[in-house]
Amino acid sequence: MADPAKTRVLVIDDASLVRMYYRDALERAGYEVEEALNGLEALEKLLVSAFDLLIVDVNMPQMDGLSFLKVLRRQEFPASLTPALVTTTEAGPQDRAAAQAAGANFYLVKPLAPETLTAYAAVMSGRS
Repeated sequence: MADPAKTRVLVIDDASLVRMYYRDALERAGYEVEEALNGLEALEKLLVSAFDLLIVDVNMPQMDGLSFLKVLRRQEFPASLTPALVTTTEAGPQDRAAAQAAGANFYLVKPLAPETLTAYAAVMSGRS
């Protein structure tokens, strides 16, 4: 099990309120949180830092979440194996299938209760 004080999460979402909400819930649960506004910024952060979990929105400017995951999963560096939790308002079965095909490990539909977010984060980051 990972050390809770060192479990790092990268929240990738263009909505500042969503990032703030996720950051608050995750930090209260003991995670270290960084943020990226889109997939392109997330790729840049992954080149210089390691994370234990990625929380990825689908609809973002410059590089959306599914494009980000497709690019990330094709890379040959350790970050390409980081678990990814997709959170989105897109709730159709085709949306879930597209996220899984892009490389998502799990898919949740917004809005999320803080307890739901932290429960999935614990399992996916190896803290549970």
